[in-house]
Amino acid sequence: MRNAHNLNELKTRLERYCAYQERCHQEVKTKLRQLGAFRDDTDAVISHLIQNEYLNETRFAMLYVRSKFSIKKWGKKRIVNELKQRKITSYNIDKALAQISEKNYRMTFDTLAQKRWDQLIRNKEPLPQRKKKWVNYLQYRGWENHLIFDTLNKFT
Repeated sequence: MRNAHNLNELKTRLERYCAYQERCHQEVKTKLRQLGAFRDDTDAVISHLIQNEYLNETRFAMLYVRSKFSIKKWGKKRIVNELKQRKITSYNIDKALAQISEKNYRMTFDTLAQKRWDQLIRNKEPLPQRKKKWVNYLQYRGWENHLIFDTLNKFT
């Protein structure tokens, strides 16, 4: 044994790790590092996972964009930043973002913006505070400033 786990053991463990949930290359490398794998073992395991369709960066990006947009209601800016942190290629990011229709994107933004605005009104926030909290809320979620401020002008 060259390290904490032999190569076949590493492959098996990482197959289960990737089968449980879609993973990106960076997550797999981090996991292998935690398991004490050497660099050549890491390369061999990642190559094995890619060849056997356990690891697919495009598939990861597509799923990530769909879930963060539809479940967490994140805007494109936040999604792109999160994918870049995971070292996903620009090609895969663009391909994944293309699955969000402009109509659906705008509709989701409008719904989220209105819901948050109404929530701040119910909390009896003064107008300046309400504006600030509303803008911060949407910016944190990665929505574009032009959408935010155009909508703010309609609300006030």
